[in-house]
This record gives sequence, C-alpha cells and structure tokens, in this order.
Amino acid sequence: MCFLLTNDDGIYAKGLASLYQELSRDAECIIVAPEVEQSAVGHAITIFRPIMVREARKNGTILGYAVAGTPADCVKLGIRELAATPVDLVVSGINRGANVGINVLYSGTVSAVTEAVILGVPSLAISLDSHKEADYSFAARFARKMAAFILRNSWQDIAINVNIPALPEAEMKGLVVVKQGRARLLENFEKRVDPRDNIY
Repeated sequence: MCFLLTNDDGIYAKGLASLYQELSRDAECIIVAPEVEQSAVGHAITIFRPIMVREARKNGTILGYAVAGTPADCVKLGIRELAATPVDLVVSGINRGANVGINVLYSGTVSAVTEAVILGVPSLAISLDSHKEADYSFAARFARKMAAFILRNSWQDIAINVNIPALPEAEMKGLVVVKQGRARLLENFEKRVDPRDNIY
C-alpha cells in the first residue's frame, strides 16, 4: 500500500514529520511537499513556470521531494510522476491551525486533498487547532485511524477534512461529523500612504 503525504506548511514542518512517523507503520509513505510554506494558496496550480523538484534531506536522511509549487502541484506530481506504485491514499497535514468555514476555500491543506479526489484517489486533510507549535502525536494517531477507515469504506470521491482540538488526549470528548460551515473570516485592512504617496 502507498500513501502520498503532503501539506501547505512546507516539507520540514513538524506536523508532516509526525504524520509520516505514524502512517509509515501501515503503508509505504512518499512525501511530496512544498519546499516553503504555501498556506492560503487555495487550489492554485503552477502553469507559467517550471516546477522544480529536489530530494529534501534532514540530517543526511532523505525526507522526500521538495516542490517549488503549491500543494495541488505536489499531489499532481506525486500521483502522476514521483510515486513508484499507484497511490492508495493522499493525506495532507498535519496543518498548524484549523481549516473550518470559508477557510477551506483558501486552504492549501484542503486543496491538496480535493486535487487527490479529482485524480480519483481517496484523501484526508488533518489539522490541529493551534497556530503555535504543538504536540502532533494524538493528531497523527487519529489520522492513522481515519486512513484505515477511509480505505475500508472505499471513499474514492470524498475529501475528508478533520480538525483536532489542541488538547491533551484525556480531554477529548468524542468525534462529531458535521457539514461544512459557512462562517466568514473577519478581515480588517489598514490603508496607509508611503513617503512617495503610494497607497498600500
């Protein structure tokens, strides 16, 4: 079995490393992730410039492939070019910060899994509701359970988006399946003028 792992936080993100450590217990895992953070790029794909791909290393060990592109690019290249065998599941994350409401349209994490579904591969996005570095171990273990569940139920045409509270495991109160929310972002812009009278 082959799992393709990606994210939008970049190939060296701790959440991705935790995911790899847990999911590689059940499957051959290939990492194809952006070389730098690509948060909030939505479902962008690269079409007007070459997409550079290189082997990424940490402490002399090959992590996977670093892509100079978006999460959706990573999934396309991973499934069609870089995986040595057919990909059975795409898992994106573990994202730093929840992907809920309208955020899913902006999220590179979620866009990676929707691209997988477009390509006919089951997929799972997993996010931890914290913008600070946190302990990803419970989220990784939960991702492993969800991966098995998705494969058992042959969910080819659904991108599953999971958000994990940043709480100790003992404080988790259960699992809730919900429809996609419609909450909007609260955005504020501050208009300024630079010394040359340009508005920014």
